[in-house]
Amino acid sequence: MPQAGPLSGYTIVDLSRILAGPYCTLLLAEMGARVIKVEAPETGDDARQYGPFKNGKSTYFASVNRGKESIVLDLKAPADREIFERLLDKADAVVENFRPGTMEKLGYGWETLHPRYPRLIYAAASGFGHTGPYSHYPSYDMVVQGLGGIMSITGIPDGPLVRVGTSVGDLAGGLYTTIALNAALLHRERTGEATKVDVALFDCQLALLENAIMRYTTTGEIPGPMGARHPSITPFEAFETQDGHIIIAAGNDGLFVKTAQALGRADLVDNPLFKTNPLRNQHQPALKAEIEDVLRGGTTEHWIAVLEKAGIPCGPVNNVAQALAHPQTAARNMLVDVEDPVTGTLKLAGNPMKFSAFPDPPTREPSPDLDADRATILRELGL
Repeated sequence: MPQAGPLSGYTIVDLSRILAGPYCTLLLAEMGARVIKVEAPETGDDARQYGPFKNGKSTYFASVNRGKESIVLDLKAPADREIFERLLDKADAVVENFRPGTMEKLGYGWETLHPRYPRLIYAAASGFGHTGPYSHYPSYDMVVQGLGGIMSITGIPDGPLVRVGTSVGDLAGGLYTTIALNAALLHRERTGEATKVDVALFDCQLALLENAIMRYTTTGEIPGPMGARHPSITPFEAFETQDGHIIIAAGNDGLFVKTAQALGRADLVDNPLFKTNPLRNQHQPALKAEIEDVLRGGTTEHWIAVLEKAGIPCGPVNNVAQALAHPQTAARNMLVDVEDPVTGTLKLAGNPMKFSAFPDPPTREPSPDLDADRATILRELGL
């Protein structure tokens, strides 16, 4: 049974695989939608072959496909096409992340489906979208991270190329597709009209560049990597302490004054190089040197206590284990248990969207084995 949420009662037919589409449908399932995952014969979703594995099952797959149902259909076989079309009859939306043109070749493109299923929303996430000169090019997360400019501003100056540490190309595509699909559902509720949603991972990378695009179009300078600092606000970066690093994010003049006072360096406030944020940004290396000279005299823990008491946004640079052990993680139910009959208990990321009207349980349903729900789905369809 899908869990309760604002999308309870909606049915999503999910043709997507790997990450961008499945992440979208994971979020829809977290919000209460029933997600029926239609998979290819024999292998199913490619992600079923991605590690790490536990007892032979992909935990990569399990992490983004929990709480869904699975049915194997060969969309070139007449009998399976009939099942698929029966599913579309009862669905509110279909989600796919094939290369553009694939659904058309199968006879299931938007132009074909919309007249036949006028209430069916069609959501497509692809590398470059369904228009433009690159629309038919294949793509993966790494490709759009490179093409979309985000790798060029990640890492340290003059350092080697660095991929963003999470699959931000695919995840952004999944997030934007979820947002657009929810808006399409609302539009249909208001007007009765279904629509096609066309999300390109490349577009999503451009949208996430925000500050970098504005800096380039305003100044003509091409932004590059800046390590662990903000390009427009100072001090707003990672600083070295006696035993590690600390983030200090003094986002305005008032917070800078408080920071200088808390560090016992009130004189920095009167320094003509640091009077305003533009000046501090201009003289960032000099200010960093002054601040780190103080911070190296104490531990990260010591300085966090001092700065938190002064009301300054700050924190350590946690690794993944430390982030998951943070008391806020448990308080916000951001690590949930999934009881999987194959792997045993998995601990996976919780749902960051909290709704006062719906519970946020500490457990979730497991990801489906390939074709696990075939009998149930066929029985519901009267087949």
